[in-house]
Amino acid sequence: MITISLCMIVKDEEETIGRCLDSVKHIVDEINIIDTGSKDQTKAVVSKYTDRVYDFEWIEDFAKARNFAFSKATKDFILWLDADDVFLERDQDQLLKLKHELDPSVDSVTMEYHLAFDEFGNVTLKSVRNRLVKRSNQFRWVGAVHEYLEVGGNIRTSDIAVTHQSIRHDTDRNLRIYEKQMAEGREFTPRDLFYFANELRDHQQYDRAIVYYEKFLSTGKGWVEDNLSACGKLADCYYAVGDAEKQLESTLKSFQYDQPRPEFCCRLGYYFLSKHLYQAAIFWYNLAATIELPKENMGFKNPSYSTWLPHLQLCVCYDRIGEQELAYKHNEEARRYRPTDDKILQNKKYLESLLTQEVESHG
Repeated sequence: MITISLCMIVKDEEETIGRCLDSVKHIVDEINIIDTGSKDQTKAVVSKYTDRVYDFEWIEDFAKARNFAFSKATKDFILWLDADDVFLERDQDQLLKLKHELDPSVDSVTMEYHLAFDEFGNVTLKSVRNRLVKRSNQFRWVGAVHEYLEVGGNIRTSDIAVTHQSIRHDTDRNLRIYEKQMAEGREFTPRDLFYFANELRDHQQYDRAIVYYEKFLSTGKGWVEDNLSACGKLADCYYAVGDAEKQLESTLKSFQYDQPRPEFCCRLGYYFLSKHLYQAAIFWYNLAATIELPKENMGFKNPSYSTWLPHLQLCVCYDRIGEQELAYKHNEEARRYRPTDDKILQNKKYLESLLTQEVESHG
């Protein structure tokens, strides 16, 4: 059985850190907490779980803080989490099982990261992260903001998920760091350009965001998942500034980088639906519902685009062209994911009424 060091960087996390540690304390063999300047009771809470608490002066560089945290690990593998992350009960069981059976030759284990949910508990934003890594490999974090862990070797894909349960976050922090770096004349990498554009978009600075998404894509050096994400976010920005032609162009641009993805198929489906071109819309929504992405895909994904959403839209399309049986079929597919959704239940009642009338008229 392997041993695990948990390594975390924290600041003013008294509201969430206990919840996080409660979900993992019985699994890990060591807890290392790096405090970057808490003014609340974070250290007092953490002291109930470990005495391995270290201070690190915050210098607006997440990679340096995380690398310092990793330097304190002493066990076989390092697990990293943020203070507002948890392992749900199922995932705790899976992690314990992994701990007992993991082949020591594995260099990294990936886990899903569930970031957002709808009101029915469906995941609406997720990605895959290298979450458990072999300490002896000395893998390093890179990037002052939106840092990433550089790994290589024998990577195992797991079914374990880390669930993000945020209470609050500093919405301006990352943008401030990027603006400061820009003012100091730092040359941005393609990855910096992408994440800076994301921050601008999140702060509704759409015109500036467009400029930096375009700069990022023009480098030709972006990771394919970031390229695809930039196309989608560019489309959102152009929608926000009222440029429908550029919005469509950005959607189509995604096909330069990889096979059609469910998100972009749904975007095109909506484009044709809005123009009452129902057969074309049906083509794209059907494609969205049937595309399967590799499980190890590391990009951010919204499963809605390949589950209930295209089926709900197919219901609309088929109803518009008088194919109520197909409309009902796809509405039922959508209902599997959102069983108490009012719109889907209204569709069900409406379509059942039409189909009953049809049967009676032929009786």
